[in-house]
Amino acid sequence: MFSNSLIELDRAHLVHPVASYRGHEKLGVRVLASGTGATVTDGSGKQLIDGFAGLWCVNAGYGQDSIVEAAARQMRELPYATAYFGLGSEPAIRLASELAERAPGDLNHVYFTLGGSDAVDSTIRFIRYYWIARGQPQRDQFISIEQGYHGSSTVGAGLTALPAFHAGFGVPFDWQHKIPSHYTYRNPVGENPQAIIQASLAALRLKVEEIGPERVAAFYAEPIQGSGGVLVPPKGWMKAMRELCRELGILFVADEVITAFGRTGPLFACLDDEIVPDFLTVAKGLTSGYVPMGALFMSEHVYQTIADGAGSSAVGHGYTYSAHPVSAAVGLEVLRLYEDRLLENGRKAGVRLMAGLNGLKDHPLVGDVRGRGMLAAIELVVDKEHKTPLPAAAEPARRIFDRAWENGLVIRAFANGVLGYAPPLCCTEAEIDAIVERTRKTLDETLADPDVRQALKA
Repeated sequence: MFSNSLIELDRAHLVHPVASYRGHEKLGVRVLASGTGATVTDGSGKQLIDGFAGLWCVNAGYGQDSIVEAAARQMRELPYATAYFGLGSEPAIRLASELAERAPGDLNHVYFTLGGSDAVDSTIRFIRYYWIARGQPQRDQFISIEQGYHGSSTVGAGLTALPAFHAGFGVPFDWQHKIPSHYTYRNPVGENPQAIIQASLAALRLKVEEIGPERVAAFYAEPIQGSGGVLVPPKGWMKAMRELCRELGILFVADEVITAFGRTGPLFACLDDEIVPDFLTVAKGLTSGYVPMGALFMSEHVYQTIADGAGSSAVGHGYTYSAHPVSAAVGLEVLRLYEDRLLENGRKAGVRLMAGLNGLKDHPLVGDVRGRGMLAAIELVVDKEHKTPLPAAAEPARRIFDRAWENGLVIRAFANGVLGYAPPLCCTEAEIDAIVERTRKTLDETLADPDVRQALKA
């Protein structure tokens, strides 16, 4: 068991991401000590099923020895190699090749980053370069979707459309625009798939007209809006939006930082959506979270335009740790594990997860169950007919997370009463069933919360 001194050191020195600093100082840290498969163990020895795979990233599960060995072997042979000066390393070259071979369509060119936020950031720089190279420097306006998430960098947080990432930071910028989400459960046009698709198409057309068709550079979309509440678009939505971008002459960026590498079933969600974007961003499952790494894919026409525009000059964008050999070695081994058995297991586990969560629809608090593969959400309400959210007084984000933790389950509990699920692809049938059973127990305890009971009576 970890001593109280470790908790005090954390309280005094470690700044946690997306946290209430005063709240964290008061409550203190929960220290994780180890993990195996889909199970993590905290500092007190308590074991929990990690129903959120860390931060939707430990797709391969914890304790995969072959990943550890791949990293250790590379560290011994060549722990670092810059990709500047025309240099490189074998793992990074091979990983880029393997990814390009599997990516949709002509996404043949891979630029490595440290994570998802800087992958998105990099797309903005490359897109600006692309349009300047095309002789259209006025195309400097970007569109994304309300409740979308595209990272926490200064520029990426502006594309992100969640209030917590804007408040106090001076973003979004005036060149960053939003259209309404496809959010089926709460869409003003109702839940008819075609009506939702048509509403989104009309919204994008209108936004482009408002900005000026000659000004718009790109449109960003997640195949499933993750941090916005695991919002799953109607089938055909991504394809329709991609085709409209092609018609309007603007670049389409698919942000697959969450959805890639088996999270929704295939290696890339865009394969199921039957689209080839101009850019595609990934991270998280790329290395299963074992080491930091992200990437963006450029389509052939984008790469060639940038290359021709630069000519013999350098394209001035790079990171010290781009194409890091250790991260690349990990990525290669993780890719092998996916194709060896994890993608197949994840597909089966995803069917079982969705069936189990749908079985909770009879619970008095469950308003909606949605998801695809091993990416799912339950939206809680106190009035199913009117879709009334849980009251803020019930502190859903903190109290529901705490109840699930006590029940031996890690999930994501959003402030609006949405519960997010993204278990490791290695989950067994018994672990999936335990996630569902522990969720039901957590829901029953939430139903007994005095603030929730008061709202139910109102």
